[in-house]
Amino acid sequence: MSNRVINKTLIVTGLIIASLLATNVWAKSSVWKVSKDGEYIYIGGTVHILPPSEFPLPKEFEQAYKDSDSIVLEAQLPDSNDLGAQIKMMQQMSYSNGKNISNFISKNTYQQLKQYVASLGTDLAMLQQFKPGFLVTMLTVLEVQRAGLAGEGVDVFYSKKAMQDNKAIAYFETAEFQMNMIANMGIGHENKFIESNLKQMKNFKGMFTGLLSAWRSGNSQQLNNLAIKPMQEDPKTLKTMLLDRNKNWVKDINTMFVNKEREFVLVGVAHLVGNDSVLSLLKGQGYRVVQI
Repeated sequence: MSNRVINKTLIVTGLIIASLLATNVWAKSSVWKVSKDGEYIYIGGTVHILPPSEFPLPKEFEQAYKDSDSIVLEAQLPDSNDLGAQIKMMQQMSYSNGKNISNFISKNTYQQLKQYVASLGTDLAMLQQFKPGFLVTMLTVLEVQRAGLAGEGVDVFYSKKAMQDNKAIAYFETAEFQMNMIANMGIGHENKFIESNLKQMKNFKGMFTGLLSAWRSGNSQQLNNLAIKPMQEDPKTLKTMLLDRNKNWVKDINTMFVNKEREFVLVGVAHLVGNDSVLSLLKGQGYRVVQI
C-alpha cells in the first residue's frame, strides 16, 4: 500500500466524518466571526476532500485568512516520508493474532461487505485485516476515486499556504490522538458499524456532491441532512468523532481570546452542526457568532 494512499486516508478521516451546519440557510459561505469583549477570531468549516473544480474557495475564506495571524487545524498529518511512522500506523490499524474483520461481524454482513468491495474493483482479502475504522476510511477513499472527486481538502490547502506565507500553524490534536481514535472506531460494535457505513455508501457520489454544494452555499438544512443525520444511527461513533472533540476544542478556543493574536480555526464542517456543535457551545458561553 503506497504512502500516498495512506496519507489520503488520513485526510479523509474527518470526512465520514465531514461537514458543517450554518445558522442561516441562505448564507454565502461556511465561515463565522466569533467575538467577545472586543476580541474576535474566525472559524471555517472545511471539507477534507475537495475536487479541483471546487477551487477557488469562497472569498470569505481568503478574507478570514488574510485578517488572521495564524491558523488552527485539527491535527498535523504524519510525514509520508517517515517510513517508521507509517509502519507503526499500519500495525495500529490492523488486527493481530491472525484475526480479521470476519471474526467480528456476521456472515451476512461480511458477504455484503465483500460484494460492495468487489463493486469498487478490489478484493476484500486486501482490506479485511484492517480494523473497522480504518477499513471504512479506505472504502471512502476508493469511493471518492471512483466518483472522480479526489483532491486535497481545505485543511491541506491552507496548511500549505500558511507555510508559504510563514504564518503560524497550531493544532488541536496530535497525530497520535487521531490515529488512536480511528483505530478504536467501531470496536465493540463492529457489525452495526459496518452495516451503518455500507448503508451510507449506497449513494456516495450523490451524497458527497450534495454536501459540497451545501458547504459552499452554507445551506444548513441540507448539511444537517447529509452530514449529521446519517451519523445519528451510530451514537457511539458520533460521540467519539464529534461531540467529545467539540467540547475539548471549545476549551482551547477560549484561550485564543486572552492572547494578542487573531486565529483562523479550520475544522471539519460536522463539528459546526447542531446543539452540541463548536458554534453552539460557544454561543452558550456568551460569544457572539456571526456568519460572514
